[in-house]
Amino acid sequence: MVISTNEILFRIQKALNLSIKDMLEAYRLENYKMLEPHLKDILKRRQDKGFMLCSYEELGVFLDGLIVLKRGLTSKKKDNDETVELTNNLIVKKLRIALELKEFEIEIIFGLVDIKLTKQQLSSLFRKEGHKNFKPCSSELLMAFIEGLDEFYYDGEEI
Repeated sequence: MVISTNEILFRIQKALNLSIKDMLEAYRLENYKMLEPHLKDILKRRQDKGFMLCSYEELGVFLDGLIVLKRGLTSKKKDNDETVELTNNLIVKKLRIALELKEFEIEIIFGLVDIKLTKQQLSSLFRKEGHKNFKPCSSELLMAFIEGLDEFYYDGEEI
C-alpha cells in the first residue's frame, strides 16, 4: 500500500488537531511561501473539487516547521544542504522529534492501535538507513502511528 503525501498531511493535521493557521505558521517558520488556498487544496480528498497534489517538498517542509513550531527550535538548515529523501522512517522520526516523544510514549501510541513492537523493533525504525539493524517503516506502520497519535492526543474536541 502506497500512501499519498496528501493523506499523510491530512491525517497529521487531524491527529494533532492543527488549525490552518498553525500549519501556515509551520511553513512560515521554514521560510516557505505557502498560501492558505493552496494549503486547503492539498488537504482536500482526491475526489473533492480543487484537490491538488502535495509534493514531498511541501510535506517535508511542513514536518520541519512543525518541529520548530512545537519545540521552539530554530532551523539548522543551510542553503547548501543536500535534500534528503522523505521516507516513512523519516516522517515518524520528525513527528517523534516535534512532539518530544519518549520511547515509552511511542510504545503507548502503537499500543493504542494494537501494534506491539519490541524495543529492538522500535529502535530499528529510527536507525540510519544502511545500519545493520535498520528496518524500513511500511506505509501500514506509518499510518498506524499517525492513527495512534490521533488517539494519544484526542481531547474530545474538534477545531
